[in-house]
Amino acid sequence: MAMTLRLTPEQDHALTLLASAHGTSKHEAVVRAIALAATRTVQDATVDELAREHIKGHRELEADIRRSRGQALR
Repeated sequence: MAMTLRLTPEQDHALTLLASAHGTSKHEAVVRAIALAATRTVQDATVDELAREHIKGHRELEADIRRSRGQALR
């Protein structure tokens, strides 16, 4: 599937640096970044689900953290 990616000059510079650091093309750097982000998101969701199911008191702790974050944002 073809896709056009529109980047600001700053984003393009960051992508150029990322590709250079990995010794790849910018295209490959984007593909790898997407795969890595997807993997982390899925893994984070899986860990959260397992914690909710198996760690006693996790739900209450999670709720406390969410409440404190909400108060900090105000």
